[in-house]
Amino acid sequence: MIGRILYRETVHGVLNYVFGKNGSTILGFQNTISEFGTTPKFFANTLHFQGQRHDSASRYAHITLNLPHGEHLDDKTFYKVAKDYMDEMGYGEQPYVVVRHSDTIHEHVHLVSTTVNESGTLINLRNDYHRNVATQRFLEKKYGLSPSPGTKVQRDLPKYRLPELQLSVDENNGTKFYMQDVINGLLQKYKVRGFEELARLAKPYHIVVRTMTHASGRVGVAYGIDNQKQYNTQFINGYVVHPELSGPKLRTIFEKYSKSKLLPMHKKRLEKQLLTTFKLFNNIKTEDLPDVLKSYQNIDCQLLYGRNRQLADFIIYDKSGYTFKASEISLQHDWPNNSRLSGDQSSETHIDIGSNQFSLEIKKLIKNAFYKSYLGTNKSKELLSEFVVNRNLKDLLPLIARTEHYSFLNHYLGANNGKMLPKTLKNRFDDIRAEFAKTESKREIKKLEIRTGLIKKVLEKSVFDITNDTNIAFYLLRGLGLKYHHGNVTFLNSGTHSIPLTLQGIIPSNSDEAYISTGSINQNEKVLEMLTADDSTKAMDLNPTSFFLPILMPELYGSMTKTFRTGYEKKSLKAFHKAMEGFNILFEKSPTDYIRLFNARGFFFEARGDKIHVASIYSKYPVSVPLRKNTNEYLSSLKNLDDVLKEQRTAMDSIKKQGRGQLKNLWVSYLMEKQWYGKVAYIMVYEGIQPNLHPETMEYHMENGLREKLIEMSNRKVSAEQASLLRKSVYAFSSLLGGDYKEEDVFNGFKDEFTDYSKYKSLFI
Repeated sequence: MIGRILYRETVHGVLNYVFGKNGSTILGFQNTISEFGTTPKFFANTLHFQGQRHDSASRYAHITLNLPHGEHLDDKTFYKVAKDYMDEMGYGEQPYVVVRHSDTIHEHVHLVSTTVNESGTLINLRNDYHRNVATQRFLEKKYGLSPSPGTKVQRDLPKYRLPELQLSVDENNGTKFYMQDVINGLLQKYKVRGFEELARLAKPYHIVVRTMTHASGRVGVAYGIDNQKQYNTQFINGYVVHPELSGPKLRTIFEKYSKSKLLPMHKKRLEKQLLTTFKLFNNIKTEDLPDVLKSYQNIDCQLLYGRNRQLADFIIYDKSGYTFKASEISLQHDWPNNSRLSGDQSSETHIDIGSNQFSLEIKKLIKNAFYKSYLGTNKSKELLSEFVVNRNLKDLLPLIARTEHYSFLNHYLGANNGKMLPKTLKNRFDDIRAEFAKTESKREIKKLEIRTGLIKKVLEKSVFDITNDTNIAFYLLRGLGLKYHHGNVTFLNSGTHSIPLTLQGIIPSNSDEAYISTGSINQNEKVLEMLTADDSTKAMDLNPTSFFLPILMPELYGSMTKTFRTGYEKKSLKAFHKAMEGFNILFEKSPTDYIRLFNARGFFFEARGDKIHVASIYSKYPVSVPLRKNTNEYLSSLKNLDDVLKEQRTAMDSIKKQGRGQLKNLWVSYLMEKQWYGKVAYIMVYEGIQPNLHPETMEYHMENGLREKLIEMSNRKVSAEQASLLRKSVYAFSSLLGGDYKEEDVFNGFKDEFTDYSKYKSLFI
C-alpha cells in the first residue's frame, strides 16, 4: 500500500473532484454530525469553516491510499484501514471523509481533512513523509497487505508507451497519468528553473511542453504527446493533468530554485572541475567529452549541436539536481569553443603528460594507494609515516592498477602499449614517497604535541579523581593512544616520535591490554578537548558512539569527577538522541510512538515548564538535555502528553527488573540498528546480553537477517582463541566512527573502516 499526502490552501476544488468522480463511493464521514448521514455539501461547509481559522497554505489535507495492482479490499475493510491511518497520523479527531474511486486499475480511496483543529492551531506535521511510510508499514502488517518501499528512491523514468500511432489524447485514459508520472518524476529528480528547461527534460519521453501568456500576465502551460508523425496530438492544460502541474504552481517552483543562495556555489564548483579537466588534456575529441567528464569528475553531460554538426553547447546534469548549460556556468569561459576541445574526427583525445595536473594525478594515485593499503594493515604495529617508508612500488602497484582512476589515465595516454603510466609511476614513486612520509611525519609530531598538551590540561583541571587510583595517568595515556617511557610520551604503536613529560604513577601494561582502536582514541580525544576547552561556548559535536566510551575505557571514565562527567554525559546524550531519531523513522507513526520507541531503549522524557527534556537510565549522574524546538512542539501537540509521560516509569522499571539496565544492553541495540548482525548475534549468543528495543523494531531486524545470524552463531563451534578475539571485537568502535561501513567477517574486529579518503586526517594516530 502507498499513501500520498498533498496539502492545499483551498478545499472546494478537491471535494468537487473527490465527490464528483464517476463511480465514486462515500465510505463514511468522521467527526461530523453522522458517520453516514452527513451530506457532501454539509461536510464541505464544515471543513471550509474549520480550515479558515488559520491562514496556512497547508490548511487542508488530501490523502490517497493506493493498493498494488491486483490486490483487493472490500469497502468495510478499506474504510477500517483508512480510519486506522488517520488515527495513527494524528487526524483521528479531525473531520474527514473517506471516498473510494474505481477509475484506475489500482484500488484506492481519497481522504480529505483539515490540518487546523478546533482551537484554530495547526496539527503538527513534523516528519509527515516518514511517519506516512511508518504508518503504511504498520497497516500492511496489520491487514496483510503487500509491502511498500520504506524510503524514497531515485528511479529512472520509464520511456514507454511510444505514441507513433496515437492521434488524439483522451484525458481519462492512461495518457494523462503517463504525463503526471513523467513530469512529477522530473520535478523530483531535477531542480528545474524554467519551462524551457522542463521542455528539454521532457522531450526524451515524447512529452511536449507549451506555454501561453494571458492578458493578465499569468503564464499557463499545457502538455501534449509528440507522436513522431510530424505533428502533435491535442494538448491538455496543466491544471487538468494535475493541479500541482499548472503554470502558476510551476513558476513558484522555478523561482525558488532560481533564487537559491547555493546556485553560485554549484556553478563555481563546476567551473573549477571543468578547468581542472581541460588542464589535464592536450586535446579532447568532442565525442569523448561526456566520457571524460563522467570518468574523471563523475559529471553527466549531454552535447548540443548546431548547424553543420558543430558543438553549440553542452548540458551538465549536476549532482545537486540542477542542470546547467555550459555557457551559463561562467561568463569568463567559452567552454564549447575551448582550444583543447576538438571536433576534428581524425583527432584523438590525449592527456598532456607534461602538465602540472598530470603530475598531481600521479601523486594522487600513489597517495591513495598508501592510504588504502595502510587501512588494511594492523595499525597497532606502525605509524603511517613508517608504513610509507617501508613500502615499495611493487607492494602498491596491484592496488593502483585495480582503480578506476588508473584505468582512466591509462586509456587516454594514447598508443603506448600500456607502458607509459607504469613507467611514470616508477620514475615518480621515490620522490612522492619521500615527500609523503615527511608530510605525515610532521603531522604525527603535531598530533603528539597536541595530545601531550591535552594530558597536561586534563591533569591541571582535575578532570579525573586521582586520589583513589594513582594509575589514572596510565589510563589517560592509553585512551589517547599514547605510552610513557623514561620521561617521554610516544605513540602506542611507535617510538619514533617523542615529547618530554613528567608523570607519576605510571604502571606498564601488556600490549594486548594497551591496544585501543583508532576511532575510539579520536573520539575520546574530542571528548577531553570539549571538557577542557577554555571557550565553553565553542560548539563541538560528538559522534553518537561517544555515548559508549565508558564501556571501552571503564577505569578512565569511572574516575571522571562529577562536574566533568556530567558535562560529558549531556553532550554525548545529545549526540546519541539525535542519531536515534534517525533510526525511529521506519517505525514512528505519531508523537506517542516517538516516546515509546525511546522508552524501549531506556530513555525517558520530562516536562519542565514549556520545555521537554530527554534523559536515560544509563547516566552515572542525573542529566538531561532539552529537545530541539520542532521536536518539543511535536511532542507538546499530544493532548494526553501528561498521561503518556506517566506511563514511562513502568517501561523503565521493566528494563531494570529484567537486568537490562546496563550500557552494554544499549550497545547491542545500537549495533542491531546499524544492522551489524554478525556482532549482534555473537554478543547475544556467547555473552547472553539482550538488546533494549521496541518489539516492533526487534521483529523488523529478526526478519531482516538477524534470525539467520543467531541460528548460525548458535550452531557454530569456535575455539577459545577465536572466542577471545570475537569478544574484543565487540567493543571496537573504529568502524562506527569512520564513515560508511560494509560488514565483513566478524573476526575482523580490529580493522578500521574508513572509506572516505578525502577525510584521512587524524584517522591513523
